[in-house]
Amino acid sequence: MSNNWNEDPWDVVDVVPDPDLVSHGQTRGPSRSLVLIVVSAFLALVLIAGGGSLWYLRQVNPVGDPATAVNFTVAINDTLNNVSSRLEKQKIITSARVFRWYVGRKGGITFYPGYFLLKPHDHMGNIMAALNTPPEQTFTNVTFPEGFTLQQMASRLAEKVPRLDAANFLQQSKSGVVTSTFAPSGSTNLEGLLFPDTYQVSGDDTATRVLQRMAGLMERVGRQEGISQSEAKLGLSPYEVLIVASMIEREAKIDADRPKIARVIYNRLRRKMLLQIDATLLYNQDATKTMSELQKMDFPYNTYLYKGLPPTPIAQPGRASIRAALNPSPNPSAGDPLCVGLKTNEKCEYLYYVIADKDGGHVFAATLAQHEANIAKAKLAGVM
Repeated sequence: MSNNWNEDPWDVVDVVPDPDLVSHGQTRGPSRSLVLIVVSAFLALVLIAGGGSLWYLRQVNPVGDPATAVNFTVAINDTLNNVSSRLEKQKIITSARVFRWYVGRKGGITFYPGYFLLKPHDHMGNIMAALNTPPEQTFTNVTFPEGFTLQQMASRLAEKVPRLDAANFLQQSKSGVVTSTFAPSGSTNLEGLLFPDTYQVSGDDTATRVLQRMAGLMERVGRQEGISQSEAKLGLSPYEVLIVASMIEREAKIDADRPKIARVIYNRLRRKMLLQIDATLLYNQDATKTMSELQKMDFPYNTYLYKGLPPTPIAQPGRASIRAALNPSPNPSAGDPLCVGLKTNEKCEYLYYVIADKDGGHVFAATLAQHEANIAKAKLAGVM
């Protein structure tokens, strides 16, 4: 580096002239504490707003799955205020105020008097949609299997549509308010006269209307199967055919057995033998009792004690059993193994049957000896 440096007057400043000193005063930013207060307040507002939004969302769409549907009634002249209050009181929603606000945002609601199935803690949109639908346009599918009794039908209906009380259904089914063309004169009991099927029960249906549809469908199915010609064909009234069909329904597990069971029943009736059908013993009886105990009890449905048909059907028969009752199998032909060994003047007819396998199939016999041998085989196979 060169030592030949020439200093300029401005390189060294020992004194700054007064004119160069201009006083601007002290410029100070916002205090730290004020900044913290503002930021904290802002964050608090954000948290409050976020918490409020979350709370609102939880009212509209509660956490978890909706509960089992319950019945809710809308009366004539109901308003949004009293409907929302009852919804909250019945714990279907958690906030009547939020429901009213939600309905307002979604364009309002028209209330129709009637019965509605609503799921507690469901999304408010689903509850609003259900209430906004006329009851006659809302349906619950209820299936009544073949072989159900009136008591079982009443319980199934009340289970699926809680507002339709089982006791009221039973009372209506025996009151005579609903009739069937197949019922004998003076009878008001609809046992065996209601067709087992899946029915759509609307929100404004009553027990009487459900019974009317069931009885009407049984009449239609019966006519389709030719039950109107039962007197000429079998010497039995349509009602008696339905009694036979109900016993077939409760006894048979596979379709192939139904016509043969029908033939056994008709053969025994013609011979004036006891029917001895176990299913009749169980009708309206204590299920804890053994078959041996039931056989000794004196009641009209004991076909081990009383000859002929029981007083009424013992269940609701399906189409297959009605068809079998109207079209029993022919008796075994002369060359059938069941007929071997019979006396020359002895008719070879189906007179006995017993369960034979774990699928519920039966084996049939023409003689008591054959029947007892079949029972022994069934016990050996562990199916009875």
